[in-house]
Amino acid sequence: MNTISIDLETYSDVDIGKCGVYKYAESPNFEILLFAYSVDNSDVTVIDITKGEKIPDEIISALSDPSITKWAFNSQFERICLSEYLHRHYSLATHYLSPVSWKCSMTWCAYMGLPMSLAGAGAVLGLEQQKITEGKELIRYFCVPCKPTKANGGRTRNLPMHDKDKWDRFKKYNIRDVEVEMAIQDRLQKFPVPDSVWEEFWLDQQINDRGIAVDMEFAKNAISFDAKSRESLMNEIKEITCLENPNSVMQLKDWLIEQGMEVTSLDKKAVSAMLPTAPPNVQKVLGIRKKLAKSSVKKYQAMENAVCSDGRARGMFRFYGANRTGRFAGRLIQLQNLPQNHISDLAEARQLVKAAPFEVMELLYDDIPDTLSQLIRTAFVPQAGYKFIVADFSAIEARVLAYLAGEQWVLDTFARGEDIYCATASRMFHCTVVKNGKNGELRQKGKQATLSCGYGGSVGALIAMGALESGMKEEELQPLVDAWRKANPNIVNFWWAVDRAVKEAVLQHTTTSTHGIKFICKSGMLFIELPSGRRLSYVKPKMGVNKFGSESVTYEGSNGTTKKWERLESYGPKFVENIVQGMSRDILMYAMAAFEEYRIVAHVHDEIIVECPEEVSVESICQLMSKTPPWAAGLQLKAEGYEGKFYKK
Repeated sequence: MNTISIDLETYSDVDIGKCGVYKYAESPNFEILLFAYSVDNSDVTVIDITKGEKIPDEIISALSDPSITKWAFNSQFERICLSEYLHRHYSLATHYLSPVSWKCSMTWCAYMGLPMSLAGAGAVLGLEQQKITEGKELIRYFCVPCKPTKANGGRTRNLPMHDKDKWDRFKKYNIRDVEVEMAIQDRLQKFPVPDSVWEEFWLDQQINDRGIAVDMEFAKNAISFDAKSRESLMNEIKEITCLENPNSVMQLKDWLIEQGMEVTSLDKKAVSAMLPTAPPNVQKVLGIRKKLAKSSVKKYQAMENAVCSDGRARGMFRFYGANRTGRFAGRLIQLQNLPQNHISDLAEARQLVKAAPFEVMELLYDDIPDTLSQLIRTAFVPQAGYKFIVADFSAIEARVLAYLAGEQWVLDTFARGEDIYCATASRMFHCTVVKNGKNGELRQKGKQATLSCGYGGSVGALIAMGALESGMKEEELQPLVDAWRKANPNIVNFWWAVDRAVKEAVLQHTTTSTHGIKFICKSGMLFIELPSGRRLSYVKPKMGVNKFGSESVTYEGSNGTTKKWERLESYGPKFVENIVQGMSRDILMYAMAAFEEYRIVAHVHDEIIVECPEEVSVESICQLMSKTPPWAAGLQLKAEGYEGKFYKK
């Protein structure tokens, strides 16, 4: 026995979408219904556990045998569910089965730029065997609780005996999923995932298994404070407007019109625009509406949903969640989009929520929803006797972009430890710019241009990054773009060198290279090989015409906005963005692998959160994180960090 391909059908009364697989499997009412498997690509066998059928002993042994590779589509689900099953029925896997020796065909699809769904991947690959489409309906019937009705005798769960025909179809569906998984593996076998990426996958699974502790006393109090604050604010707005439901956009619009206000929208931007010229009573109402619009409580509720019985939230990260760059995606609580902290008395505010009555909080803070929003990060805490060290890379994408493009003045600026935004503004405007000093007002323009223009961005990118809100005039944006590009000629050259290399590779079905990056077009795929050796994948590339009537490369992929699988177009600067973000991701993974002796509990963008003993220093963590990978010789990295008893930013 070398490999086993597995698919499970399970039941739990916990909502896996809200709570994740770790809490789902932890439920006392969790059980495995069907276990379908194939050993070494043999015919698929299904074990009907509901009928008392037993998983063969050699299969049970293989599940924890590191020499046997276990395959599944989204293998985290099968591994965690089987860990719980073995723990309950075989006194094995006291925690979770080691992820090492488990591989995931969904991750393989992501690596290849394919849809991250079994049905989607099968369709794009044109497999003969396709996922059975009625599966969702069968899962709803057998795998989740049902509503009690007169027709079903008041039961809260459907069992096999309640519809034997459906159950037979469900077993066929279970078998088919394994067959489709194996067909995907067979189709992709000439493009194997590198061992180094599987090692990264195992590290990711270990971090997900470890989880991060949540101060649930604090989180529950925050939920309670939010409810009281909202009730108070709602009573106040009702008193001013006399509206039955001030949450109704239509009712509030009508009231504002009665007050002489012209209203087309009540979104955040529109409300902010109305505030300066509104009469006092309208200002009060709009201010309350802005407070009520804060959705901070949802994050606390997500914590309550996801946290396991030991107080740790698990399954926060999706490995290869962004399949064009390989970057992580957030799950459940979504650590990637938490609000930042700006209040100075963070620890005191946190302690008030945890220990003081609501009335004290109300007395000390004018905007309770905003305060609770800023405190969300502080709900994450280290276990007793440990502390957090949080370290992140300084300007990682700007460093990587300059390194690949050979923009030496940028690299020299970083090497000297100087402010990159001042240095950029100095080159753009041909003068000395000092932060909070000589020509300091130009620093903001240097910052806006640096953040907006690196990947071919122009006026639209500057506006999207808040240039107008920061006080710039629209007529000065194009000259700002031009000045940035003139100051960074090697980066501009890099865009178009990549553009030419990609086009040549696709047109000639060959391999090209520029700036240490390889572009390989073969077998209906375009691969971009990064300095680390990892490849970015683009499906079915071909030449097309873009919206401006120019020749461009197109490929098939998931539209980031519509989520539909369709043909997408790209060009040099966009490919450069993928390359830089992909390489930045590889540098993060290199640092995470070096932290093996520490307990990484979370990571957010370019930041790593370590749960460690008190004697570990911030300096030692930052030094370790700043070590340059051997495949990026000459790239100077810098990590900065802090330590504490809760997470913040």
